[in-house]
Amino acid sequence: MIQAQRFCNFAYHNNKTHSLHYMQIIKYPEKEIWANLLTRPTARLKDIEKKVKPILKRVKKKGDKALLEYALELDKAILTDLLVSKEEIAEAKKVVSRSLKQAIGKAYKNIEKFHLAQKEKFKPVTTMTGITCWRKSVPIQKVGFYIPGGTAPLFSTVLMLGIPAKIAGCEQVIMTTPPNREGKIHPAILYTANLVGISKIIKAGGAQAIGALTYGTSQTPRVHKIFGPGNQYVTAAKQLVAKQGIAIDMPAGPSEVAILADETANPAFIAADLLSQAEHGIDSQTVLVTTAEEIIYKVAIELEQQLEKLPRKEMARISMTNSRCFLVKDKQEAMDLLNEYAPEHLIIATQDAHLLAENVINAGSVFLGNYTPEAAGDYASGTNHTLPTNGFAKAYSGVSLDSFVKKITFQHITEEGIREIGNVVQTMAEAEMLMAHKEAISLRLRHLQENEQK
Repeated sequence: MIQAQRFCNFAYHNNKTHSLHYMQIIKYPEKEIWANLLTRPTARLKDIEKKVKPILKRVKKKGDKALLEYALELDKAILTDLLVSKEEIAEAKKVVSRSLKQAIGKAYKNIEKFHLAQKEKFKPVTTMTGITCWRKSVPIQKVGFYIPGGTAPLFSTVLMLGIPAKIAGCEQVIMTTPPNREGKIHPAILYTANLVGISKIIKAGGAQAIGALTYGTSQTPRVHKIFGPGNQYVTAAKQLVAKQGIAIDMPAGPSEVAILADETANPAFIAADLLSQAEHGIDSQTVLVTTAEEIIYKVAIELEQQLEKLPRKEMARISMTNSRCFLVKDKQEAMDLLNEYAPEHLIIATQDAHLLAENVINAGSVFLGNYTPEAAGDYASGTNHTLPTNGFAKAYSGVSLDSFVKKITFQHITEEGIREIGNVVQTMAEAEMLMAHKEAISLRLRHLQENEQK
């Protein structure tokens, strides 16, 4: 314990809160203050929207010209063309290493296998004699992908979105991703896009890319639904355009992970999982919940040692200041707290992980046991990594095959069926004083009666 204390700044608050070098420790918090303690490190939405609205308006008015201006202003890239050329894609194939191509190929197969299993075959249902109802999945025709490419080029997201879109049968897939200062897109992003069959790639990032997909430009077709994670500005832009009739996958902002650990958890593994989220960006958040106080200090030591080895350590260091560590009395309280937090990623590193998993109500994706790191889901295990953040897991699911299709219901009623259900509908329509509804049934019943009398 003496060594662990080196990594603690013992700033007490009501004898319940300490601060580690990187994480704030909160001991046995009362349920009434959970919501405040679990607040995400996000800027005020209104402040972000004030910055995003003019960008969307400018893209709507000026189209490609606005995108070129923003590329110069925000990405420091001088572009003459927004569209990625065939030559650039061909060059990317040459640049990407063989080992990375093989890794991407294996991930592709796992993700494809998991999403293929989500195909639904709905059998027609006879609800009453002469009445048959069924449902059909129809692909969304035009979808747009936003692929982050700034501090981390997320070519893995191309797999996560492109594969289910391909399985669903979407007719048109448009991808936007920010260029670097040379006006180029990371070769791994282009290679992966080509692998999943995406040929129309626009060099645009941030809120301006969301605007292009929403309103359309001469080079960017307008889409019906926008997918993809991003920073707070991208998330705000997606939420704003959703009010204008464009569908979005979900509010997916800064990344986050919560870990539940007991005395059987491996502190080194926990620290690595916390840092794997912290390195996403300075507004990422990590949460550790445990019933074993000793784990907290062992993790602190590991964090100190592992952080120094990371290329993105400064970013991770800032992110870790947003982190929280909760010491709770038992695992039931731990699960209650985690369900209140509704994390994007939830790791349950306990002896009874599978049993506790049954109590998960709010989470984007769950990882069970000491050997199931969140990083595996980010890349290659098969599940989708485009997940709800900022507590939206209470109401939203992560991206799946269903995200790329519409469910259209059908029904067919025979003469016998209209006789069976006719009185039911007439009675209900009359009670709601919707007499045209009633008459739509009555006309048919009279017609059948007249035919019978002939």
